[in-house]
Amino acid sequence: MKGVILAGGLATRLRPLTLVTNKHLLPIYNKPMIYYPLEAMRKAGIKEVLLTTSGDHAGDFATLLKGGEEFGLQISYTIQQNAKGGIADAIGLAERFASGESILVMLGDNIFNFDLGESVRQFESRGSGAMIFGVHKDTGSKQYGVIEIDSSGKVISLEEKPEQPKSDIAQTGIYMYDTRVFEYIRKLMPSDRGELEVTDLNALYLKEGALTCEIIDWWVDAGASFDELLAANNRVAQMVKEGKL
Repeated sequence: MKGVILAGGLATRLRPLTLVTNKHLLPIYNKPMIYYPLEAMRKAGIKEVLLTTSGDHAGDFATLLKGGEEFGLQISYTIQQNAKGGIADAIGLAERFASGESILVMLGDNIFNFDLGESVRQFESRGSGAMIFGVHKDTGSKQYGVIEIDSSGKVISLEEKPEQPKSDIAQTGIYMYDTRVFEYIRKLMPSDRGELEVTDLNALYLKEGALTCEIIDWWVDAGASFDELLAANNRVAQMVKEGKL
């Protein structure tokens, strides 16, 4: 399995912090934000990672991360020309990099400490389908995609920021896909926002009964707002001080 980290976008919700820098280079306590998904990839046993970003910040990432030696990874870079293309569009840029292998995808502003290693092993042993990751959270705030699952972890339904959520499981920005993912991305049509939506991609796997969900203990979408960025800093600072991170 290979890794893909998505670190593009315009980050308009974090301006003026992001007027001159990419949000994934902002600090989360004692490290740049992008370090956290890279360390999660390493912990999961991934060796090769593709980082997708915008052209105006690609040099900043390369200067900071170089070839990935500090993380025990081999990092490659690619440019998402259309910053508004959507998450699924960015995933599609990894087709040549994946080279016929399954992929673990993370949004670069997701902060968590769950060890994905066992999930990777289980997914690879299964051989096909897709896996998404959720966390128990207040889904009534209409900020999150909501996942409904059965007792085995199989996904029953997916809803994007519903008025009346069917569960308290919020969808995180962590995904695993089999080799069919790029074929499925080519079938997607832009949403009303003009993007290729990752929810629509996951729905294709759901339709064929091949989508499962794993629950993680905690997660912060640090790029969602100033409050979430602060929450991520506070959570990580506390865990570092307690020796848990």
